[in-house]
Amino acid sequence: MEIKRLYVGKRLSEVAIHNNTVYLAGQIAEDTTQDIAGQTREVLGHVDRLLMESGSDKTCILSCQIYIADMKDFDGMNEVWDDWVASGHTPPRATVEAKLANPACLVEIVVIAAER
Repeated sequence: MEIKRLYVGKRLSEVAIHNNTVYLAGQIAEDTTQDIAGQTREVLGHVDRLLMESGSDKTCILSCQIYIADMKDFDGMNEVWDDWVASGHTPPRATVEAKLANPACLVEIVVIAAER
């Protein structure tokens, strides 16, 4: 049983692939000066890139957890999500308000996907 890891760091790997399943670490925006829409777009871009590098894409998402710092941003995050998510391939998803590790981060997204 091989486990492949991408972007391995001291504390975490950005991706782990096992048994044709891709696990992404929580993705956050690098540019934390953006509002919820900007940060969500950036984070979903990270998700797209990592899934592509892992042999998957957003149509293969099995599960998604979204953490937002303040539920007042729920609608703004959902506007970006609704434009991004693949029609007919909307994954099971949970969204919760959470105190994120970096107070400047407004959203963090965790994805599990199947390989193509």
